[in-house]
Formats: sequence, C-alpha cells, structure tokens
Amino acid sequence: MGKTANIKRPEGGIPRGLSRTGPVLFSYGFRPFFLGGALWAVLAMLMWVAALAGHGAPGGAYGASHWHMHEMLFGFASAVLAGFLMTAIPNWTGRMPLSGRPLMALAGLWLAGRLALTFAPAGALLAAVAIDALFLPVMAAVFTVEIVAGRKWRDLKVVGMVSALALANIVFHLSVLRDGDPAMAARLAVSAYVLLIVIIGGRITPSFTRNWLARRGPGPLPAPYGRFDSATACLSAAALAGWILAPEARAVALAALAAAVLNLVRLARWRGWRTAAEPLVLALHGGYLMLVLGFSAIGLAGFGLLTTGAALHVLAIGAIGGEMLAVMTRATRGHTGRDLTASRLTTLSYVAIWAAALLRPLAEFGDYDLLIRLAGAAWVLAFGLFCLEYAPMLLCQRKELRA
Repeated sequence: MGKTANIKRPEGGIPRGLSRTGPVLFSYGFRPFFLGGALWAVLAMLMWVAALAGHGAPGGAYGASHWHMHEMLFGFASAVLAGFLMTAIPNWTGRMPLSGRPLMALAGLWLAGRLALTFAPAGALLAAVAIDALFLPVMAAVFTVEIVAGRKWRDLKVVGMVSALALANIVFHLSVLRDGDPAMAARLAVSAYVLLIVIIGGRITPSFTRNWLARRGPGPLPAPYGRFDSATACLSAAALAGWILAPEARAVALAALAAAVLNLVRLARWRGWRTAAEPLVLALHGGYLMLVLGFSAIGLAGFGLLTTGAALHVLAIGAIGGEMLAVMTRATRGHTGRDLTASRLTTLSYVAIWAAALLRPLAEFGDYDLLIRLAGAAWVLAFGLFCLEYAPMLLCQRKELRA
C-alpha cells in the first residue's frame, strides 16, 4: 500500500496503470474520484441535514439551499463521472490512462472547488465561483484531447455532455450571483447526466448482463442494440429538452410519459430479472428503472400530481445516484482485481439508495421534515457503506500484484 509497481500492458487491453512509482491513489482516474465523490456524498449530505435542523449553514454567502443543490449535481456527481470517464476512455482509445501528477492536479482542482464553495465568504464569492467553474471545462478539454488522439470520433458526444454540464454549472452560478432561480440550470445538469445514462448505460448494462448470463447457461439474452434503442434515446432527449424549458407543460408531460414507456420496454429487452442472483449486475437494471420512474414523475408533475422538485429528485437520487453507485462498485472491484460479485454491504448500499429515491418525493405528501431526514439518512448509508468497503480497495494495489 502506498506505491504503485511497474505495470505492463495486458495483451489485447489497456494498461492497468503506468510504469512509475507514486501513490496508488493517483495511479488511475477512478481511484481518487470515486473515493472523493463518495466521501463528499456523505459529508455534504450530513451538513445539509444538519443545516435543515438549524445547525450550521454550509455554503456561506452562496446560500445553504443553493449549495446543497450545487454540490449534489456538480460536486459529488461530477467527481464520479470524471472517475468513470477517465477509466472508460482509455478502454475506448487504447491510450495510457492519466495518472501521477496530472491526475493529482485534476483531483486538487475538484477539491479546491468543494472547499471554495463550502466556505464561500461574502467578499470573495466571485472568486469561489470561479475556482469551482474551472473543473468541468478542464475535464472536457482532457477528454477531447484523448478521444481525438485515439481517433474515436463517435465518442465525442460524451464531451458534448460534459460541456453541457460545464455550461449548466456556469448558468447555475450566474443565477445565484444575480439572486435568481437556478432551477433551470439544475434541470439542464440532471438532463445531461440522464442522457449519459441512456447512451452509456444503454451500452454497458446489456453488455455486462449478456456476459454474466452467458456463463450461467442457456436462456434468453439481452436484445442487441438497434433502431429501437436509438428511437428511445432520441425521444428521451426531446422530453428532457422540453422539461428543461417548460417543466410543467402538458406536451412535455406526454413526451416524458412516452419516454418512460419506451425506456421500460428497453429495460425489459435486457432481461434484467434473470440476474437476480447477482446484485452487482442487477443494480445496473435497478438504476435504469429509476430513470423510468423519473420520466414518469416528470409526466405526473406536468399534470399537477407531483412537484417539479420531486421529479428532479427521483432522477437525481435514483437514476443518477443509483446508477453511479452501481458503476462505482463494479468498476472498483474489476479494476482492483476483486471478484465481480456483490457483498452483503454492497447489496445493502443499493437498497439504501433506492429507498432514498422513493422517500424524498414522498416527503411532498407526508411528514416533510421526517421523510427528508430519512431520505438523507438512506443516502448517507448508501455511500457510507461504499466508503467502508471500497476505500481499502481504492487505496491499495491491485489484488494480484500483492506479494
């Protein structure tokens, strides 16, 4: 623990790390960003729940409620996204993964944004905002360089989504600085994450499911990607675009309900129920099911049966948080040489994040304070369990490299 070893490129695959010495934590992008994102998910939620109870006011001059919304979307989630893409893009391009000092610098830039906004003084609020706003554009630039160098032109759409997040972050900050409502920027950010789930999750979920089912013996396998999947992605994008601009419009509600139906059919075509024996695979389907529920919630909000905020939380907690937790656990186990099977703690973390996604919108109809606290506790449990089980894996060398 503490130093990386010389690591060679496996035949037919990308290298597991660089031939260098240095902290293991900075040997691969998923390590610092998964760990940092999970720790921040716990700490930021604890600070927010405490603030609701009248204990402290995180965010300083930025405002506690704005800080909470921002840190969930652009603090926690951007870290996990960075960790995933910094691990996936080398797979796509065949290039060496970023590590060492450049990775330290990027992780430090992300951390600087968290500190700047959490303790933003009134006299330096603009400086705090500027520090935070740097991370996503820098990440977009890094991904662009890698994808262009690897000539994987079709993967530039991922850069487009990261750029949309960077724009949403800037618009969010401008809204707060002008005493406006950052809700539209929040919907833009959520929509960008959701589209990434539709695009990337729509590839990896059936792929991992097929691989697992193929080892289990005969039976129906996930349907291959085809025109139905493309049509589903296009309708999902259209519904989200409408939701960003007019979240309570009836036309948007109908489009969102149609997107929910198509995504549910798409999910059924992946045969997820056959993976019930392995929660590590099933969790990917569970996160995508939350995306279906999120589109349904947008539709219900358009007909006045839910608030726009409740719909946003179903997507933000269940789809984004749930899918990220599923990817973090699988990627960490796979890239640190562990068996691709979920422990009881991992399974409990999945249940906790789905519970949080359901409890938060229920707060609109019941004891608001109690249900908000319960949802916050479920969120903390989910990512706290991840930290407890996976931090040692992220801080240590790959299992097969140990003496």
